[in-house]
Amino acid sequence: MTGGLTAAVGLTGVAVGLFGVVRGLGPVRIGWLVPLIGIRLQVDQLSGLFLAITGAVAFAVGLYAVAYARAERLPRFALWILPLFVAAMLLVASAGSVSTFLLAWELMAGASLVLVCTEHHRPAARSAGVFYAVLTQLGFVAILLALSILAAATGTDSFAELAHRAATLPPATRAVVFVLTVAGFGSKAGLLPLHAWLPRAHPEAPSPASALMSAAMVNLGIYGLVRFDLQVLGPGPRWWGLTLLVLGALSAVYGVLHAAVATDLKRLLAYSTTENMGLITLGLGAALLTRSVPGVAAIALTASLLHLIGHAAFKTLGFLAAGSVLVATGLRDIDRLGGLARRMPATTVAFGLAALGASGLPLGAGFVSEWLLLQALIHAPHEGHTLLALVMPPAVGAVALTTGLGVAAMVKAFGVGFLARPRSDAAAEAVEAPTGMLAGMAVAAAACVVCAVAPAASGPLLRDVLHQLLGAGSAPRLGLLLRLPGAAGSVSATVLAAAMGVAVLLALALALAATGARRRPSAVDAPLWTCGAERLTPRMQYTATSFAQPLQRVFDDVLRPDTDVRIDHHAESRYLLSRVAYSGRLTDAIEDRLYWPVVRLVRTVARGLRRAHSGSVHLYLAYGAIGLLLVLVLAR
Repeated sequence: MTGGLTAAVGLTGVAVGLFGVVRGLGPVRIGWLVPLIGIRLQVDQLSGLFLAITGAVAFAVGLYAVAYARAERLPRFALWILPLFVAAMLLVASAGSVSTFLLAWELMAGASLVLVCTEHHRPAARSAGVFYAVLTQLGFVAILLALSILAAATGTDSFAELAHRAATLPPATRAVVFVLTVAGFGSKAGLLPLHAWLPRAHPEAPSPASALMSAAMVNLGIYGLVRFDLQVLGPGPRWWGLTLLVLGALSAVYGVLHAAVATDLKRLLAYSTTENMGLITLGLGAALLTRSVPGVAAIALTASLLHLIGHAAFKTLGFLAAGSVLVATGLRDIDRLGGLARRMPATTVAFGLAALGASGLPLGAGFVSEWLLLQALIHAPHEGHTLLALVMPPAVGAVALTTGLGVAAMVKAFGVGFLARPRSDAAAEAVEAPTGMLAGMAVAAAACVVCAVAPAASGPLLRDVLHQLLGAGSAPRLGLLLRLPGAAGSVSATVLAAAMGVAVLLALALALAATGARRRPSAVDAPLWTCGAERLTPRMQYTATSFAQPLQRVFDDVLRPDTDVRIDHHAESRYLLSRVAYSGRLTDAIEDRLYWPVVRLVRTVARGLRRAHSGSVHLYLAYGAIGLLLVLVLAR
């Protein structure tokens, strides 16, 4: 029932979002729902796009969750939180005032926290819940301060009025609001250095919740950046665009590095989310930097929005496929998986489509958007624009490095986890996912195929949104042949797909023709050359850890792995070794150097405060008297 309700709420979001993009809805005010302030809703082109994306993700997840909850025996409270979580996300995107937006944002944060803590009996889930709660509340404080300053300075909390009055604000006020919104919304989007909750929370949440959080909720962080920094406050000074571009590039490279060395399947996908949110933010920064060149700005913004759609599709499919693997094997460790292609063929195809999209390769859901992003960075004008001439080449390098490492990460996840021999009994005995779970994955897979082969399907949606954000200007024409405005560049995903299909059919035909002739009898029936081993065993294969070892060594200064070699000697002689044990541990360097010192400081302060609470009522009265005395002295 709850899965069907989640799917129904998602379909409602898709319908309202599409109608909002075409015609707009509202404003609507519901005064009785919240005393004094009421609820104000309004759906324009921008919010309509995010409503449609969120609703589509929720529809696929709702279909999947029916069978997943039965297989994993999820608690009832988690099942009823799912549709509430989706409704809160839809309310965030359709909010028409600051107060409504903040209420919906907190409802979304609370619902997602409950989902992260579904298996609170496990220490890892509790730790993830604490990290997520702290960072999401710090982000909310930043958003609350930013929007309160904005509403107080303009004298209104209506989004429609804010956009008209924000241009008259002093530059210092606009700068403060920009910094606070980047911190608050960047935290929700998983940008550095506020990304630490993402690789912790996503693996511990149930897979349907992970898909909703990674493919829909993080998008609302991007929505906040676009709504307030590009539309309400923009256009701003050059350093705004530079800030977003640098944050996006660092997040993309750092996220994909950790994805390339991760061995937990869901943790790998979580770091991939940081990577892709970084690419989207990089595109937003490029759009702000090139605002004076409408054609290039339109290409960059189109790349970001198109990648947002593609990421929602392939990340939904990736987490749903990972959930099917978890249900079938009880494992997330890629080192212990393998051999799933034979045991779970449908899930293997689904994860392969998701991995192809995350790799940014042709025929993948992320290819066209990443190609557009590169074109925007390459075609940015350099003559007379010193800042662009200095910034754009490193940005191109960051996108190229991210794409290359993304391919390595997904080859590792798919090749080692699905195509190799099984490395555990659970993987060897896995069975295909139930029909309901396959139905949810089929919907997400269809969306991936559409994004990869026919990106023109999203053309009308993006055209209206671009017109709202950039005004009347040239934008890439998303047709059968994608053409860039004012630049020499075009690509056709449909033609690429057709050419690839013809090449595959031709290869199959040649292979069948070659094997059609009768094989001549051989005097000796010998096995194929197997490099000295007639029968391969799982120990002869690459694991995810060994596959990533060369990358880990190259980026050793960034990843900072903790390795230890233990050597045991024979009692008779120290020159004879009995055992050599190698162990390695890879943690998030930013988390270790930024978050844990703060955690230790808070714990130290808390222990000191605990000593002050002795249980004596007289001591507490003395504390109150001293505090009152200090207040009176300061007031005097």
